[in-house]
This record gives sequence, C-alpha cells and structure tokens, in this order.
Amino acid sequence: MTHTGTVTAIEEQWARFFRWGPYGMLALSTPLAFLTRDELMTPVEQRVAVPVLAAALALQLLRSARRVPDALYFWTRTALVFTLSWLNPLFGMYAVISYFDAGRLLPYRWGVAGALANAVTLAGSQIGGLPPADGIGWVAFGAVLALHVVLLLIFANLGKREDERAEAKTAMIEELERTNARLEQALNENASLQAQLLVQAREAGVNDERRRLAAEIHDTIAQGLAGIITQLQAASDTTDTGTSRAHVQRAAGLARESLREARRSVHNLAPAHLEHDTLPEALEKIVTTHPTARLTITGTVEPLHDEIEATLLRIAQEALANATRHAAARRIGVTLSYMDDEVTLDVRDDGRGFARPTRGFGLNGMRERAERVLGTLEIESEPGQGTAVSARVPLVRHA
Repeated sequence: MTHTGTVTAIEEQWARFFRWGPYGMLALSTPLAFLTRDELMTPVEQRVAVPVLAAALALQLLRSARRVPDALYFWTRTALVFTLSWLNPLFGMYAVISYFDAGRLLPYRWGVAGALANAVTLAGSQIGGLPPADGIGWVAFGAVLALHVVLLLIFANLGKREDERAEAKTAMIEELERTNARLEQALNENASLQAQLLVQAREAGVNDERRRLAAEIHDTIAQGLAGIITQLQAASDTTDTGTSRAHVQRAAGLARESLREARRSVHNLAPAHLEHDTLPEALEKIVTTHPTARLTITGTVEPLHDEIEATLLRIAQEALANATRHAAARRIGVTLSYMDDEVTLDVRDDGRGFARPTRGFGLNGMRERAERVLGTLEIESEPGQGTAVSARVPLVRHA
C-alpha cells in the first residue's frame, strides 16, 4: 500500500470513530447508570436524567445528519455530559470523547478550553460525582483535575507538534510532486529536442549526401568518361589498326567500369535493404555477399529510428567495401550490439591496414554520418595489422 493509501485508510478509521464513538459511550454509560440509579441518584435526579439523556441522543442524531455546526455541537454536548455526570458520575465516560475531537471541531485555543471543561466533568465523575461532599473530596477533586490538566497540556503539545510535522511532510510531498512535474516536462522537452535534432540531421544528411554523390561522380564516373574520351581521341588520331583497336578496347573497359560505378552510386542512394527487413536482417544479407565476413548480434534487438538504422547500415556497407576493395582482408567480423542507451557497430578485418586514413577510403564520410545522429566513429589501424571501425549511436527507438 502506498503512503497516500495508508493515510486515507487511517483517516477513514478516525472518521468512523468520531461518528460512532459518542453513541458507543452513551451505550456503555447508560446501562451502568441505570443499574446504579438507586445507589447514586435520587428519584428527582432519575426523572431529570431521562430528558437530558434523550436530548444527548437527539444531538448525536442531528450531528450524524450534519445539521449541527461543529462549535454548537461541541459546547452543547459538553453541557449535556456535565449535567448527566452531575446526576450520575458514571455518565462521565461520555466526556472522554471530547479529548479526541476538541481540536478537530474547534480552533486550537478554543479546543484546549473545551478539553479543560470536559476535564472538570471527568475529574468530578472520578471522585464520585459533583459537588464534592467535604474538604477531602475537594482536595481529591483538585488533585485529579490537576492531573487531567497536565496530561491534557502534554497531549495537546504533542498533537500540535504532530500537526506541524504532518504539515511539513505534506509540504515536502507537494514540493516533490512539483519537482517531478518539472522533471517530466524537462524529459518531454528533451524528447522533442531530440526529435528536432533528428529532423535537422536528416536535412543535413540530404545535403551531405548530395555533396558525397557529387564527389563520387567526379572521382569515378566523370574521370571514367574523361578517360574514355582520351582513349577514343587517341584511337582516331592513329592510323595503326592495332594501336587504334587497343585504344578502343581500353575505352570500352573504362565505359564498363563507369557503368558499374554509376549503378553502385544509384544503388547506394537509398537503403533499399531496410524497406522490408530489420537492421539485423539487412546486415545479414549484406554480410553474406562478402564470403569472408561474419555477423554477430548481441543484446536485445529493438526497432530503431529510421535515421539511426540507415546510418548504421551505410557505415557497415562502407566499412565492408573498404575491407574488401582496399584492404584485401581474408577475414571480416561485423558485430551489432544493443545496449541500454546506445547501439554499437564494430567492423574488424585482418587486411593490410594503413598509417592514416585517406579520402578514397570514405572514412571521413562514415564519421560524418555518425555525427549527424549525435554518434561517434573511431578507427584503429596499423599497416599490416588490419583495421577496426567502431560506430556508437544513441538508441532511439522507432516512433
């Protein structure tokens, strides 16, 4: 049960006590007073006690119907219980309830005064009834009343401190609730900011992809076409048939190579592998095209944001292409790891390695891809020792 649930249950128990407690005290004291009427009451007192007792019961019924204000109910009950205990001391038990609800029905100072008034009634009932019969009775009444007053003040002070602690605890809980609300708002704002960053990253990625494609076309297709033109021009300038045929063959070879590069660029323009497959499935299909490569998946696979999956897939494609095309690797290991708040992609090969990266390897492009989604890319390589590419990106779930 939560703290709030416990407080509610206690309040409900007190509410039942304040509702039915006065009836219980009347039900307990009335039979005892009736059994002792001849010993403790005169016939006149017995006749007077009946309407006073009926008035006390009527007051309780009106209170249960919520037709009597708090202060009027308390002071009327105090007067009735004093009258009843004057007629028969055993009715003094009815006054006990005032010790519990004086502070609840009246302001603090008036509540103390009301409790003191009922202390007089209780002290009188405990010495055998008011007024005391002799001097010793007055002394006993004074001593018992003093004891009630001391206890009353002690319990009133403890109750006041408890109320102050309860108010401080309530204020602390309210402050914690406000703090939690501010924290939740901050988390929502962070989520919105992260979504905006991904949108901006997507827009920036489009521009970067255009620049990359422009550079790739310049480095491959444009250069290939320039070579074709050079070879054809050389073939047209020579009169030797064999030399002309050699130039034409070289031009045809350059044309085929340029066609392959053009197809590769178009294929790499969009991650078609992710249209129908998850990231692990798409990586598996890509890895199977490299006979020396092996894929390992660790952690709990989760659907990621489209931009995150596309970034990891592109980095894997580029790293595999570098390992196969430039590093002459005999073994390639690809590891995709899902962790609590990030996803890592590691591509390791045993190829020739390099002292420092060059533009042709596309390593800068991979790093830029990772940084666009707030990730990082680390590259470790030494000549003859292979290459390790490690990309870390935040785990941003789909939707």
